[in-house]
Amino acid sequence: MATQEQQQQQQQKQTGSAKAGMRRPVFIKVDQLKPGTSGHTLTVKVMSSKTVLQKGRPSSANFRNARIAECLVGDETGTIVFTARNEQVDLMKPDTTVILRNAKIDMFKGSMRLAVDKWGRVELTEPATFTINDENNLSLVEYELVNVVEE
Repeated sequence: MATQEQQQQQQQKQTGSAKAGMRRPVFIKVDQLKPGTSGHTLTVKVMSSKTVLQKGRPSSANFRNARIAECLVGDETGTIVFTARNEQVDLMKPDTTVILRNAKIDMFKGSMRLAVDKWGRVELTEPATFTINDENNLSLVEYELVNVVEE
């Protein structure tokens, strides 16, 4: 009689996946991003990076360093501003290609910003072959929240 662990291993071999809850990521393009959405996985190239906030007191006992950079990232369909936080700032250098996993769209002053929180991941990858379409910047589109009253 097989143990429970052996049964699980045999089942994993049959299904072809190590974890039952894991699924293959669906990569999307920048022009498919919409306000208020999350869970995006996309490959983008960094065009520029600008540090907007750098806080930290090295003399304090609970040393907390907060860094925020706004990076213009894009692919062949368009560009968007990515808000990089803390360790992400070091990865977002111009002309590098990154994979953003579980990214979400934040709204800032009516425009879309791409962000990766603690549940997501920013990974460096091999240089991309596409050329960035800088004509279609989704962060320049201003959105307004409209309340619709149904009668």
